Amino acid sequence: MGQDDEENKRLAFADYWDDRYLETDGDGQLHEWFRSFKDLDQFFARHLYEAHPPSAAPRILHLGSGDSTVPQDLAGRGYSNQLCVDFSAVAVETMSKRHADHGLSDKIEWKKLDVRCMEQDISDTSIDVAFDKGTLDAMIHGSPWSPPEDTIANTGKYLREVSRVLKPSGIFLYVTFRQPHFVKPILDCEGTDWDIETETLGGSEGSFGYTGIACKPRAH
Repeated sequence: MGQDDEENKRLAFADYWDDRYLETDGDGQLHEWFRSFKDLDQFFARHLYEAHPPSAAPRILHLGSGDSTVPQDLAGRGYSNQLCVDFSAVAVETMSKRHADHGLSDKIEWKKLDVRCMEQDISDTSIDVAFDKGTLDAMIHGSPWSPPEDTIANTGKYLREVSRVLKPSGIFLYVTFRQPHFVKPILDCEGTDWDIETETLGGSEGSFGYTGIACKPRAH
């Protein structure tokens, strides 16, 4: 196993992210993984703004939100029923304070949670929109053709939790740098049943493409 893969394995542990988020101070932001809010505007227009407008007060769950500005940007568009979860206590404390300082505590709630195990805090079929930008990717390492057992175990637990908390009318929005043909088998894990739609989100600085994936629970 190479050094890069050893580093990638660490991304699935909270202490790694605690160390990373300790580097930030005040309103200084460390990461906006993959795409900015502005870059995602058309993706959100198709899958969020139209189907789940602010007037409907959809419950939006940000999975592994870190210090992304997306929740704050969505609050600026009128979304006032948002829950951000992260397993980094540092990220949760930092962002809770930042949003409180910006007068957003009534619109954005924070909880320290491991997205692979949310049963005690988030009820079944209670979420309208679940959003992931980099969290699932952080659980994936090793060969994309034959992912190792810990990748399959971690991603499976996570995706079954997302499936559990989503309403039948809900949607899981996932932004990834990985190729769709590699992530679709991971998304289609045991215990989930999605209709999956993918689209190219364009490149960062004109060089690298990202994929937006919209997963809807299949009606039975």
